[in-house]
Amino acid sequence: MAKTVGDFIVERLHQWGVRLMFGYPGDGINGVFGALNRAEGKIRFIQVRHEEMAAFMASAYAKFTGELGVCIATSGPGASHLVTGLYDARLDHMPVLAIAGQQARDALGGHYQQEIDLPALFKDVAGSYVQQAGMPAQVRHIVDRAVRVAVAGRRVTAMILPNDLQEESYEDPPRAHGTLRSGVGFARPLVLPAPADLERAAEVLNAGRKVALLVGAGALQATDEVIAVADALQAGAAKALLGKAVLPDDLDWVTGSIGLLGTEPSWKMMNECDTLLMIGSGFPYAEFLPKEGQARAVQIDIAPEMLSLRYPMEVNLVGDAALTLRALLPLLRPRTDRAWRHDIAGWMSDWWRKLEDRAMQPATPVNPQRVAWELSPRLPGDAIITSDSGSCANWYARDLRMRRGMMASLSGGLASMGAAVPYAIAAKFAHPARPVIALVGDGAMQMNNMAELITVSKYWQQWSDPRWIVCVFNNEDLNQVTWEQRVMEGDPKFDASQQIPDVPYHRFAELIGLRGLYVDDPAQLGPAWDEALASDRPVVLEVRTDPEVPPLPPHITLKQATAFAKALAKGDPREGGVFIGAMRQVLGTLLPGEHR
Repeated sequence: MAKTVGDFIVERLHQWGVRLMFGYPGDGINGVFGALNRAEGKIRFIQVRHEEMAAFMASAYAKFTGELGVCIATSGPGASHLVTGLYDARLDHMPVLAIAGQQARDALGGHYQQEIDLPALFKDVAGSYVQQAGMPAQVRHIVDRAVRVAVAGRRVTAMILPNDLQEESYEDPPRAHGTLRSGVGFARPLVLPAPADLERAAEVLNAGRKVALLVGAGALQATDEVIAVADALQAGAAKALLGKAVLPDDLDWVTGSIGLLGTEPSWKMMNECDTLLMIGSGFPYAEFLPKEGQARAVQIDIAPEMLSLRYPMEVNLVGDAALTLRALLPLLRPRTDRAWRHDIAGWMSDWWRKLEDRAMQPATPVNPQRVAWELSPRLPGDAIITSDSGSCANWYARDLRMRRGMMASLSGGLASMGAAVPYAIAAKFAHPARPVIALVGDGAMQMNNMAELITVSKYWQQWSDPRWIVCVFNNEDLNQVTWEQRVMEGDPKFDASQQIPDVPYHRFAELIGLRGLYVDDPAQLGPAWDEALASDRPVVLEVRTDPEVPPLPPHITLKQATAFAKALAKGDPREGGVFIGAMRQVLGTLLPGEHR
């Protein structure tokens, strides 16, 4: 049989190092699927339940491996379903290639069934490179450019393939005018700032007495270098959510997360520092950074467009985080004064006690913060943790203490619901020997994550370590938005939009061959986590949590307090529980241990 265009695409992707892709079949992409079948496992195909989940998995696979993530879908609705997950990759700067089918070339422009203008659809999310193939000789350079642009720039690219083209015989481009003969391969360059710019940065940092670091996902491969620079400067360090795994939380100068889901010590440190060093972070909320003019600032980022975007930086360094920090370190004057770090360590000691007290406050029936608090000391040293967006992300951000060797991520820039389970599935395919835990709200489970448990059921026996756990916070409430309505808008809970059905998630897990655990007693949380982590198959741990435990911000403003009071005055349908839950958390902050 002659080699088809589909065969060439699979072969070329294999030459580029692709070994795994996530997706769902359909007649618009059948030519490539036939080629995958004929390739006899050169590229493994993972069948998901929905194309959006395939794109989330491709994004997460790139995060957890550093390699290209690939997703594939048919024409029309299959292609359009990819878009949300692709935006997750784009906003978090992940290299992802989307492969989409298209209707036959003869039919295009004829209002044909499942005909969508896919180049226009993908133009924003995959704007760095999106191309629809028209001729067999064109496919070679389309594949090569799509992959190279994605991996070189950490961007989303898209390749659109009419279904009739996929079945045509493949021929290399002729050696003629108007043709291209592209090649495979990309070697990542060493990106370093100029020596003069490093010296300028060192001058700013050496002059500071209270230096604060903010690290993000761009520093994940620079843990040792970040620690060395922080030690030289006697600095404290806060972590953006995507940088949660950069630094272990057993270092007493690490203040944890920053922002609305952040910690009080991170808030204090940013308000008292005189110098800021931001490394590999696009943290969006400028109000949690120092006031403009308060601190001199240096930023390191591989992407020039992210520099001086959140805070006016005195020195902007374009470079790889680890390499740049290594080059910067000899220029720093090591400090011996530990007063600043001593202050930070005191804040952190108080903060951990405060978190424990909040987690142990009574609730009806289970305090959601305690779910993460009980998990934290039980986490295996090589665990991978994912979180969904919503109130569960608060407990993920604050209560889970990272140790060296762990990995963690979530939908950062997009902050999409429904990403935790596909992220956890991708993590398991990336690292099948490591335990994976996902924290998910019941809203996200109902939206699209329950279906992907079927994907887990399909594949889990192929994983060398079966430990894969999804913990569902069942509170029958779209909880984060409920609290945003109360605290930001001054509106009471709107049951019609916020209340969701009660679903027995643990029983669904049992129905499809997984293990289901149910907890509605806080005393059983620890034993339930122990049982889940010792299971011989994937587990759905359903915890009945109290929706009236507020995800308190690190700093409550007068505006937020006033809005909350207005919401109660308007007659919140859960007024009694809301007031009691909020008071327990606030009083637990003021008088630890006295209000259990």
